[in-house]
Order: sequence, then C-alpha cells, then structure tokens
Amino acid sequence: MSKPVKNLMVKLIVGAGQAAPSPPVGPALGSKGIKAIDFCKEFNARTSSYQPGTPVPVYITIKPNRTFTFEMKSPPTGFLLLKSLGKDKGMGQPNVHNTSGTLGELSLKHIYEIARIKKTDGRHATLDMQSIVKSVVGVAKSMGINVVP
Repeated sequence: MSKPVKNLMVKLIVGAGQAAPSPPVGPALGSKGIKAIDFCKEFNARTSSYQPGTPVPVYITIKPNRTFTFEMKSPPTGFLLLKSLGKDKGMGQPNVHNTSGTLGELSLKHIYEIARIKKTDGRHATLDMQSIVKSVVGVAKSMGINVVP
C-alpha cells in the first residue's frame, strides 16, 4: 500500500525584489521539482513595493502535482529595529543600563509602528497590540536598544 502524498513546506528568507534562481532559492525549490524562475518572477512582482533588499520570510507550499503557493511574512523584527536606528547590526554584549553598552534609543512611537507592521502577519493577527509591543521591546533590549517613553 502506498503512502498518501502530502504537501511540502519550504521556508526561505529572500531579499525583496532580489529573488533569483541561484542559491538559496534555486536548490531549495529545484530539489522539490519546482521551476525556481516561476517563483522568482512572482515573488519579485509581489515585493516591488518593498525597499529592495529587505529580508522577507516566505513560506512556500508545494503540492503533489508540483504546483506551489507562497505566503510572505513581514520583515524580521530585528531588521525593522535596526532600520529605524539606521544601524547595520546589534551590539555584541548589550547592557541597556549603561550608555556605552547601548546601540541607541528608540521611542515608544517607533516601537508601536513596528508592532503595527508585525500585526499584519497572520500569526500575529489574533494577538492584541500590547502583547506585540512587549515582544518588540524585548527584542530591542536583547539587541542593545534602549526604549524610552
């Protein structure tokens, strides 16, 4: 008796407007029997409104008949925090109690705007804004970003 064929799930993080059949997209999809160029064209068209290079998590569902659908999530919280500060990377060993150990300061207004972006994800749609803001503040502190009221 043969096993029923199931959908496959592939998770990738691809720069907005920069999907190409080269690694990591090509090998990840090619090994599953999907033409990477088809995904790249559709992904680049959907991310044309994003700033080029913005990392976008993508969940690709591959059906047994080798067709696919994909769902895009909002950019990672850490990327959004660093972008709002104008920095490239976080602190090696953050210490928000000491000014020399912080990467910078963000106001609650910035944190709220990032939480609004994260709220658009299907995974966060059922959460209230206060929970999402607390999560963003936690990520900010772990990166060495001081949050001020």
